[in-house]
Amino acid sequence: MGKIFYVMGKSSSGKDTIYNMLLNDEELGLKNIVGYTTRPMREGEENGREYIFVRENRLDELKSQGKVIESRVYDTVYGKWYYFTVNDEQINLGQDHYILIGTLDSYEKVRDFYGKDESGTTIVVPIYINVEDGERLLRAIQREKSQKEPKYAEMCRRFLADCEDFSEEKIKHAQIEKIYENHNLTECYEKIRKEIKKYI
Repeated sequence: MGKIFYVMGKSSSGKDTIYNMLLNDEELGLKNIVGYTTRPMREGEENGREYIFVRENRLDELKSQGKVIESRVYDTVYGKWYYFTVNDEQINLGQDHYILIGTLDSYEKVRDFYGKDESGTTIVVPIYINVEDGERLLRAIQREKSQKEPKYAEMCRRFLADCEDFSEEKIKHAQIEKIYENHNLTECYEKIRKEIKKYI
């Protein structure tokens, strides 16, 4: 049976870069699971690639159909933005291995939804990426400066929210034992890649 490798970490930890590197690694052959969001598309994004961008009424429809595996909401300076994972037949664990990106809370919900395989092994494997907060803040500022219309207030909100959402207590509660320190992108990626190859 296939595995779902769940990439997570605080904002500006490099998780998106590592996610894309893993997804584009032909030897690993991982399939992506595209999440849904109600937030506006950012510059350079494409509908159906980073996310499936929908309006809030579509989330309500999917909930009523019992297809939402997990959802979370962020009360941003631009209003409420929802992110969610849908059981929409993207996944065939009998045939492929997958990669997904999200939050600690969403990881736990997806893990619990898919449970374990016949051997008792968890189907969803956590890939938690970490960067020291000072370095992470510098990266966040540089990334926001590169945007056509920087949103520094939202960047600060997200940075502070991550400190709570990814607290040591919550990481321990989620039973995540391996943490990949992203001091050097290439080294961090190779460690993660080596771990994934143990499963596939």
